[in-house]
Amino acid sequence: MKADWIPDRQDIIWIDCNPQVGQEMKDIHPFLVLSPAAFNNRTSLVVGLPMTTAAYNADNPFAVLVGKAQGKKADKESYVLCHQPKTFDWRIRLAKPHTLGKLNTEAMREVLDSLNQIMMLCEG
Repeated sequence: MKADWIPDRQDIIWIDCNPQVGQEMKDIHPFLVLSPAAFNNRTSLVVGLPMTTAAYNADNPFAVLVGKAQGKKADKESYVLCHQPKTFDWRIRLAKPHTLGKLNTEAMREVLDSLNQIMMLCEG
């Protein structure tokens, strides 16, 4: 990883979700970054959504299917969990780029539409 790397909007990164409580996701997971690089750099925070390959999310109305995973889970579908927005200190948690790189624009649009249905951030 380059020393000057800063996560940017639409990037998929690895982030350690621990500590967790209740139904929150735990351990290291892919994470879709929603916040722009300028914010992430200045605050050391990323706002985003966790990703998972848990198959029961196929029936979750708040999980957006974004394609196949990579690596040892390449046979599984990958989901963005739109009902679990989170903010993490990416520097302290030693975040790093995921091999998936960036989420494609069409899938990102679907994620944002789903998140907007939950949060009602904008009309339309």
